Amino acid sequence: MRNKALIIKITVIILLCSTLSFFAGYFVSVGTLVSWKNVMTRPITGWFKQQYALFFNEDEVDIVNIEAFNRVKDLLLSRYYKPVDINALLEGAVKGLAEGVEDPYTVYYNPEEMKKFMEESSGNYEGIGVLVSMDENYLLTVAEVFPETPAKEAGIKKGDKIVKVDQEDVTSIRDPDDIVKKIKGPPGTMVKITVFREEIKDYIDFDLTRQTINVSYISSRMLDDNIGYIRIKQFDNDISQDFRNHLNSLLAEGMKGLVIDLRDNPGGDYNEVVKICDMLLPSGLIVYVEDRYGNRREEFSDSNFVDIPMSVLINGYSASASEIMSAALKDYQKAVLVGTKTFGKGLVQQIDVRFPNGAGLKYTIAKYLTPSGLSIQDVGVEPDIEIMLDAEFRNTSIDDIPIEKDNQLQAAISEVRKKTQ
Repeated sequence: MRNKALIIKITVIILLCSTLSFFAGYFVSVGTLVSWKNVMTRPITGWFKQQYALFFNEDEVDIVNIEAFNRVKDLLLSRYYKPVDINALLEGAVKGLAEGVEDPYTVYYNPEEMKKFMEESSGNYEGIGVLVSMDENYLLTVAEVFPETPAKEAGIKKGDKIVKVDQEDVTSIRDPDDIVKKIKGPPGTMVKITVFREEIKDYIDFDLTRQTINVSYISSRMLDDNIGYIRIKQFDNDISQDFRNHLNSLLAEGMKGLVIDLRDNPGGDYNEVVKICDMLLPSGLIVYVEDRYGNRREEFSDSNFVDIPMSVLINGYSASASEIMSAALKDYQKAVLVGTKTFGKGLVQQIDVRFPNGAGLKYTIAKYLTPSGLSIQDVGVEPDIEIMLDAEFRNTSIDDIPIEKDNQLQAAISEVRKKTQ
């Protein structure tokens, strides 16, 4: 009997020790990974529920930020005037992570937003007939209104600031692509655009019907003294072959010098602008992209190029691919840049869709650098000859400005003429 009682006592002691060890280990581990304050403020019934945790190294974050996060969460869950969805709060926090890098081109899309993003990228979606760029205050600004389009017929003007799309305020969206996707849609559908027009200091609403926009992003002509003129409005998918055709046509007419107009050109296809630069530059580096670890991807031109005097027109709405081209021509001293400083968009984005919930993250992965190693981002490309467009034409599409009254174009022609006479 004594042995049996002893065995029972030992068994009870072992069970008590095991139980105490379990609880001690539980509280130590939870308290270490989360925080004792967070554990002790939870009701006892919540101690034994399955827990999820976000992990940070202690040298990565300040504990006060973790405590602030937990306090905000607890206050909203317990004291907000109506019940809240904790998953919605967490989704907002994830969006905040992306916003925290303060990069307008880095955006987290929740599953619904990502699905819409992919549908609009691949489906049959049409527009209203404008080219747009972000201004210095990150307001989407009309840079070009194409003729015979819904926008032109409705009276939208160059310089109009798009502030609402279908009554949704878009002034806080800093990535122009996100706003453009809201403007585009299936052909025949309606979209309401609200703009702010600086010249009247007022807002104007436009009800537009989306339609297929068939426009050419390139045009050319021969000016006096056999000086050619090529305007590129945007670097779309096939622009390099179009540029070659226009260039060869002007050369066949006896072109002695060339003006390339990149004003109001928001950019476009990276590979296409590289191909165009290859036609205009001697053998060497055109542009390269570099990530945070110093890994580089370089683009080179061959030794075949058109060697004639050139000038390039730029302004504050010349961005991205336009800046790659103007910077490369400037670095090789193959063209004189005329106009005003460019926008300063020199970043490369990619999209990660490997999220279990179907979400996605568009983020900046690298930056463009000029052949001389200068970054374009937030700096832009400075003109060799700075000249503002006359005030009377600042809200006029480039194509609608008479050649003889376009003071920037006349300055660019003058620079080419100096080298052809």
